[in-house]
Amino acid sequence: MGDETPADDGTTTTTRLEAFSDGVFAIAITLLILEIKVPAVGEGGAAGLGAALLARWPSYVAYVVSFLTIGVIWANHHAVMDHVRRADRGLLMVTVFFLLAVSFLPFPTAVLAEHLAGGPGRDRTIAALFLGGSFFWMAVAFNVLWFYIRRAGLLHDPEHPGARTITANFRYGPLTYLVVTLVALVSVPASVAALGLLAVYWGLPRSSGTTRARPGGA
Repeated sequence: MGDETPADDGTTTTTRLEAFSDGVFAIAITLLILEIKVPAVGEGGAAGLGAALLARWPSYVAYVVSFLTIGVIWANHHAVMDHVRRADRGLLMVTVFFLLAVSFLPFPTAVLAEHLAGGPGRDRTIAALFLGGSFFWMAVAFNVLWFYIRRAGLLHDPEHPGARTITANFRYGPLTYLVVTLVALVSVPASVAALGLLAVYWGLPRSSGTTRARPGGA
């Protein structure tokens, strides 16, 4: 686990912070599948198990969108932590705020799955806005996390190309999620599809030099 003894400046290594964060990510991403219930034969008028499984398509759509998003968040968080040399108490508290947004995502995912196919159009819109708004909150929390890391002087090298790339990419995250979320006021399917495409986009490899090897190759 490495030496977690606090330094004279009150900082420690990031080992425990990353282990805790990974645990929260793992639980959040696992809870997504637990929200998909086994359908009863004849549920919703479906004839047979096959039809009943197909009738659960809103759950599959919501699951894929949120799974991809949480997975990309985890990967990008890993990339961020590659640039962090030490953790102070402020970073620990900001990380708690960030993980609050991450761990909340299974709930709006379940709400969208419940209302995407049926129910009043207004409820479908609210469900899509709820999920998109949660993604927006997550993007804001991620920006707060990165802003704190930079301002607190916790980076190995603030001028590293990878650090500059993260700054440039994160800058547009909240606004992008806000716009895509508001699309639900016009078209729920378009908004949900765009949320999924955003996860794919944020997961695409960036230019070379965007990550920093840890000391010792960890």
